[in-house]
Amino acid sequence: MHEIILELKGLDCAGCAAKIEKLTGDIDGVDGVNLDFVSSILKVKLIDESMSEIVVGQIRDIVGKLEPDVVISQRDEGVHDHGGIGKRDIVRILVGAALFIIPLLFKLEGAPRFIIYAIAYLVVGMDILIRAARNIIAGQPFDEYFLMSIATIGAFIIREYPEGVAVMLFYQVGELFQGMAVNHSRRSISSLLDIRPDYANLDRGGKVNIVDPQDVHIGDHIIVKPGEKVPLDGIIVEGNTSFDTSNITGESLPRTAMAGDRVLSGFINNEGLIRVQVEKEFGESTVSKILDLVENASSKKAPTENFITKFARYYTPVVVFTALAIGLIPPLFFGQDIRDWAYRAFVFLVISCPCALVISIPLGFFGGIGGASKKGILIKGGNYLEGLNDVDTIVLDKTGTITKGIFKVTSIDSYGKLSEEEVLELAAHGEVYSNHPIAISIMEAYGKDIDKSRIEDYVEVPGKGIKVNIDGQMVLLGNKQLLKDYGIEVKETKTIGTVIHIGMSGDHVGTITVSDELKEGVADSIRDIKSLGIHRTVMLSGDNSDIARKVGELVDIDVVYGDLLPQDKVEIFERIMKEGKGKVAFVGDGVNDAPVLARADIGIAMGGLGSDAAIEASDIVIMTDEIGKIVTGLKIAKNTKRIVTQNILFALGVKLMVLALGAFGVATMWEAVFADVGVSIIAILNSIRALKV
Repeated sequence: MHEIILELKGLDCAGCAAKIEKLTGDIDGVDGVNLDFVSSILKVKLIDESMSEIVVGQIRDIVGKLEPDVVISQRDEGVHDHGGIGKRDIVRILVGAALFIIPLLFKLEGAPRFIIYAIAYLVVGMDILIRAARNIIAGQPFDEYFLMSIATIGAFIIREYPEGVAVMLFYQVGELFQGMAVNHSRRSISSLLDIRPDYANLDRGGKVNIVDPQDVHIGDHIIVKPGEKVPLDGIIVEGNTSFDTSNITGESLPRTAMAGDRVLSGFINNEGLIRVQVEKEFGESTVSKILDLVENASSKKAPTENFITKFARYYTPVVVFTALAIGLIPPLFFGQDIRDWAYRAFVFLVISCPCALVISIPLGFFGGIGGASKKGILIKGGNYLEGLNDVDTIVLDKTGTITKGIFKVTSIDSYGKLSEEEVLELAAHGEVYSNHPIAISIMEAYGKDIDKSRIEDYVEVPGKGIKVNIDGQMVLLGNKQLLKDYGIEVKETKTIGTVIHIGMSGDHVGTITVSDELKEGVADSIRDIKSLGIHRTVMLSGDNSDIARKVGELVDIDVVYGDLLPQDKVEIFERIMKEGKGKVAFVGDGVNDAPVLARADIGIAMGGLGSDAAIEASDIVIMTDEIGKIVTGLKIAKNTKRIVTQNILFALGVKLMVLALGAFGVATMWEAVFADVGVSIIAILNSIRALKV
């Protein structure tokens, strides 16, 4: 599958964007298409890469017919232009306004009055008429240009010249302000994501050159000066400093760093000059992943967005035919004044544009996603942002999510045959080939070199532990079941933590207890999560049931499952999903949780950006390890949903009210213009509030 990415500079018509997306999807060889109106980016998936040039040519033809002023370019051809206020538009509006007031000032009548108004109409409305004609020829008539053209030409036919000109004039003024509002929203969102580094100071042989970050490779050394962004992920090899990490993690407190510490692209160097050895190419760096996740978020539209797109597709034709009925049925069947009812029909047409909904709702969701990214929460689509509002149950992994995942040996018990030091030595040799955090903590507690020549026949027993020969004797290290499988009687211990039972030569010779710490503030975060409408919290752990239960009690988790193998987690999670009334979210810390993250309605990866498996499997990536970020994400989701709902109710409410008034002859074209453009501007400005977290 091949994807082409095009930027449509100057695209400011949401209705036209929807048509371009639909017609592009109908092109032979196109397997999928998404046009994000907010960023003006068109992504097209092709069945065959060889068709790329043909498809791009057809897209240019489609855009040329519908939006001839839009400039199409490949994504990397230049900096995205958010547009500005067109001087020609302002001049046209001013000239049209001057011509509009001349007949009123000089009280012109007859032919002079008609001529001046006709010239004013053509000055302010010619581009609308041309666009309407183009769309009719292209077979896509039902849009705002068509509606405005029919309504205003109709006003001239029934000799309501001032209103015909006024509607077109104020429509153009409204479009100007609407364009400004949309561009302001786009700039606001872009500024939130302004984390891409412009350059890197590449150090080769003692000579420092300023280069594009894409020209730096793994193993190269770069210099980062105070005030500069770190351009690529790497390890500090020289220098000490502190970083502003808020671009990436959303945390305002500076983070100190020294030689040996890992740094991520997007961090801002506050103090000292440092040398960094690059670990990842620019395309795989943190900044690139974040930008890719956020920019691709628009392709996964929220159900509300999809509904409004379909709604607009049917709404406009229905309104057009309703207006036709209003204009014709009363005069033809009930002998009413045709001029009066025609006027009502034209008012009906002016009101009917769905622009307020089509523009403001995607802006609202993208604003919420942009605001969340600023707080270190990467949401991979509007559907997941909206879905957070429907979460009823949150299931959490224990280690690395609720606890720090940093294990320490807290007690060693010996049962006579060996001393405590010898028990620890035996365990360290038995765990030497394991990368499990518990094994690492035992090795750290032992703190001496391991003589691997003493070790033979190392075997991992899934879900139970390790069997190994040390100095010619069979040694077992693991849970109680492992020792019982080999007929060893297990001595009970009352310590709290993960207990590693050690058996040798048929006897239980000792136990080592390894404990994990709770993350700071996790109990408060769980309480806050519940206060936001989450009815049930569940913890799944592969750890000992007693330990898991104790941790659950400390942080007030409703239901706790322990002693789980990876397949058990999936099985229990499936059961939880069947029991839940709403959506079920799973919170895990990366690779081991990928199967459950993928199965969840909403998968949330904690601190998972370093794990490709977590990014692929999850729907939301939290840059830090804080459960408190889930609270922030839920609040952002609720705020975004509230803003989107406000826009829908406001836009439809005003339109339906004015439509009814227009049908009964109470509303004039002046009210109709407000119901169209005025409502759009207000809804767009309201959407900008979603950026504020």
